Amino acid sequence: MGFVQSDVLREASVRIGPYPVDPPVVLAPMAGITNLAFRKLCREFGSPTAIYVCEMITARAVVERNEKTLHMMSFDADEHPRSMQLYGVDPATLGEAVRIIVGEGWADHIDLNLGCPVPKVTRLGGGAALPYKRTLFRRIVAAMVKAAEPAGVPVTVKFRIGIDDEHRTYLDAGRIAEAEGAQAVALHARTAAQRYSGQADWTAIARLKDAVTAIPVLGNGDIFAAADAVRMMDETGCDGVVVGRGCLGRPWLFAELQAALRGEPLPDAPDLGGVGNVLYRHGALLAEHLGEDKAMRDLRKHMAWYLMGFPVGADLRRTFATVSSLIQLEDLVGQLDPTAPFPKDAEGPRGRQGSPGKVALPHGWLDDPDDPAVPQAADVMHSGG
Repeated sequence: MGFVQSDVLREASVRIGPYPVDPPVVLAPMAGITNLAFRKLCREFGSPTAIYVCEMITARAVVERNEKTLHMMSFDADEHPRSMQLYGVDPATLGEAVRIIVGEGWADHIDLNLGCPVPKVTRLGGGAALPYKRTLFRRIVAAMVKAAEPAGVPVTVKFRIGIDDEHRTYLDAGRIAEAEGAQAVALHARTAAQRYSGQADWTAIARLKDAVTAIPVLGNGDIFAAADAVRMMDETGCDGVVVGRGCLGRPWLFAELQAALRGEPLPDAPDLGGVGNVLYRHGALLAEHLGEDKAMRDLRKHMAWYLMGFPVGADLRRTFATVSSLIQLEDLVGQLDPTAPFPKDAEGPRGRQGSPGKVALPHGWLDDPDDPAVPQAADVMHSGG
C-alpha cells in the first residue's frame, strides 16, 4: 500500500453538464469491451460518480433501431449517468440519433467519437479524419447539442491530435466544440497516424487546456497506473483523465485511481486468487447480460490481460482461452495459485499497440478543410480511439 503524491490541489469534482465527475475519471468506450458487464465490474471497484462509457454506437443504427445495437445500448438499473458514445459523419443522422436517444430516455450523456484511427473508417472520412473538415465538424456538434439540449443531456467530444504531424487539428477542434455547446472535450494525445503506437504527447493536452477555458478538458493516452493519472493532471493541468487500455484485465484500476486522485492510500494489488475471483465475477456478469455461451466466447479475449505476468502454465493458459462454461471457468480459477503476488511486469502497457502508418483518406480529403460535404458511405461500425 502507498500514496501517490500530487502537487496540484484538486477541486472536489469536475462537472459534465449537470453531473459531478468525482474523482474526474472516465472509462473510455472500447468496442467489444465496455458492455454492461464490464462497466458494472469497473463501477464495483471505482466511484459511482465517475463516468463509465458504453461501447461505441453507430448513429445510423440508432436511427434504424437496429436490434443488436439496441442491446449494446443496455445499462444497469443503478448506472447513472448513463453515458453513450456515438459515431457518425452526417449532422442530420447524428442529430436524429440524439433526438431518438433523449426522446426515449436511453442515455444521460452523449459523447461523439472522433478518435478512431482505423483505415477502413478514416478512408471514408470518419473517425480521426473528420475534424480536419472544420465546417462539417462544427455542424455535427451543433446538430447534436441542439437535439440534446431540451432534455438537459450534455454532449461531449473526444478526438485525437490530428491526422498526422502535418495536419494537427486538435486546437481548432477544441475551440469549435466549446463554441458550439459541447460540455467537455477529451484528447487522445496521439495522431491517427500513430494509432496506438509510441508515446502519447501529453504536452498537447496542456496546449488544449490553454485553448479551451470554459469547459473541462480531459486527457487520454498511456494511463496504465494510478500514478500516471496523477502525473498527467499535474503536468498538463487537465481537469480529468480518460482510461482505456490500462484497465483491460484490471478493473480494480478504478479503485487505485479513486484513491490516488483523492490523496488516499492505494489499495494493495490483488494476488492471483483475487484476480481469479474478479475474472469469475466478470464471466458471471457477462452470462447475465449475454447468455452463458456467448458470454464465455466474449470472455476469452480478456484472459491474457487478466493473467498477464502471473506464473500460469502454458496448458492452463490455453484452456482459459477456450473456456466454454461458468462451471469450467470456476474449475480453472481453482487451479490457479491463489498466493502468487501481483507481478511487477503486469503494471505496464497492455492492449493493442501496433505500429504507426500512413492514414487512409478519401480522395482529395485534404484539399479544402472548409468543405462541408458529408463523406459518402462512412456510417460504419468500428471501435473508438
